[in-house]
Amino acid sequence: MKIALVGDYNPDVTAHRAIPAAIEIASNNVGCQASIKWMNSQDIPNFDLKEFSGFWCVPASPYQQMDNVLGVIAFARRNNIPFLGTCGGYQHAALEFARNELGYVYADNGEVNPEASMPLISTLSCRLSNEDGKVCLNQNSKLFQIYGSEVVRETYNCGFGVNRNYLDIFDGSDMRFTGFDEDGDPRALELGCNNFFIGTAFQPERSAFLGKPHPIIKSFLQAASQA
Repeated sequence: MKIALVGDYNPDVTAHRAIPAAIEIASNNVGCQASIKWMNSQDIPNFDLKEFSGFWCVPASPYQQMDNVLGVIAFARRNNIPFLGTCGGYQHAALEFARNELGYVYADNGEVNPEASMPLISTLSCRLSNEDGKVCLNQNSKLFQIYGSEVVRETYNCGFGVNRNYLDIFDGSDMRFTGFDEDGDPRALELGCNNFFIGTAFQPERSAFLGKPHPIIKSFLQAASQA
């Protein structure tokens, strides 16, 4: 199976170094073979998206061509192709759904457009720089099934996130926020109707530095292997 890593590759970004290793560790653990292809945002129009079994939208946004990235997320969502978004990928999964499914065309990324009338992605009150934190998971969520636990600890490296003041626009939709920090800020989302569509504000790929397979990445690869 072929996994697209969607974002602008930079060897200086810790997550970009971790993700290929995390995929290799997880694929060996679940007994499947996975090849990866970096899909820089400017080059997305040159790819045939149908060739890929899964899409991982990676950290280190803003992306050079945000609309291209949103287009890939929409393709994965509408075609029920396994999708994982971590950090910036999580943020833009929420943004794509708000714009294209819920009709909030002015929803925007405050990092790109500080004057946005609807900054769905906005600056965090306190930047999370390589910090661990608790994530509380809804018991009726895919993430709870994956972890087998209601409370987990994960690592963050982000200065922006989904603005909790706009969470009500997702009420009654298929996109649910199913992970929250101890202050009630959203930290994970998923789509109920898709086989695998998960976004996390934290970075599960950092498990690669411990040489351990991460349960989310394992589940993502298992879904991609069946796509």
